[in-house]
Amino acid sequence: MPTVATKKKTTKKAKAKFSKETYLNWYEVMLRIRRFEEASLKAYSLQKIRGFLHVYIGQEAIAAGFASAMHKGDKIITAYRDHAHPLALGMHPKYVMAELYGKSTGCSKGKGGSMHMFSKELNMMGGHGIVGAQIPMGAGIAFAEKYNGTKNVCLTFMGDGAVRQGALHETFNMAMLWKLPVVFIVENNNYAMGTSVARTTNVTDLSKLGLSYDMPGESVDGMSVEAVHNAIKKAADHAREGNGPYLLDIRTYRYKGHSMSDPQKYRSKDEVKEYKDKDPLSQVLNTILEQGWLNDSDVQKIEADIKDMVEESVKFAEDSPMPDESELYTDIYSHDDYPYIMD
Repeated sequence: MPTVATKKKTTKKAKAKFSKETYLNWYEVMLRIRRFEEASLKAYSLQKIRGFLHVYIGQEAIAAGFASAMHKGDKIITAYRDHAHPLALGMHPKYVMAELYGKSTGCSKGKGGSMHMFSKELNMMGGHGIVGAQIPMGAGIAFAEKYNGTKNVCLTFMGDGAVRQGALHETFNMAMLWKLPVVFIVENNNYAMGTSVARTTNVTDLSKLGLSYDMPGESVDGMSVEAVHNAIKKAADHAREGNGPYLLDIRTYRYKGHSMSDPQKYRSKDEVKEYKDKDPLSQVLNTILEQGWLNDSDVQKIEADIKDMVEESVKFAEDSPMPDESELYTDIYSHDDYPYIMD
């Protein structure tokens, strides 16, 4: 199992920006996501996972940062690179892995697979496979929260490719008009599949996309979990106080391809290395070691515990049954007394 690279500890100890508990939580969340995704890559290569697989390796700071910034009751909705979001919210990896395997014990009963993770209990309103489809749905969820008089917000995630969808502008206009409590978050890994942001737009600062609607926005260092946490908290507080939506362009990087079929010929090895030197997992671990909060044996124990958890999840998925054929007729929208059928 690969280990997380760390830099040499410096003699001068800088003051940490957050508490020991916060950093330890971030480290464990990000490490759990990375080891889970590595295991899913292995299972896919063995043809135990079918269909598409989009892993989150490199982008873990966004998942850890949003989970620590949101309030209980807040909702999230995202696109199809969605394994990390339920893991960050506290879902046991075995239910995510079982979903990848298409098993009945998965979080979506084996009916969603890699791109459709849901959890009502965790307010995870799904991963969605249609590019940009979750953007207006996120505004709809926020509308429901405002209508019901809650103080909850909806974090609506999208990739940098999804911002080219026309529905984004329709949604931005309506969300600002009605001052909906929604935070629009672009997980900007610089490539829409294999097409760079610079090749698709004259405006590469995606935080400016809401300016024609007077929507505030900012760009965020997505390789820094501290920066992600602070930005999402600020944006969520803005929306929670009734000021309407906020747009975040969180600039991150995926270390693997868009999906398993991606040869990655559109970027250089030097570019990938440049971002691997900014690995958010290594940054957090370096802070923990510099502060003296853990020693090497403590880190090895965390590694071992997460390794065991992921292996348990793989076994759980492999041992779980496939959905029964009768499941074809469950979880389908129906309304037995639908009032508008006249015949």
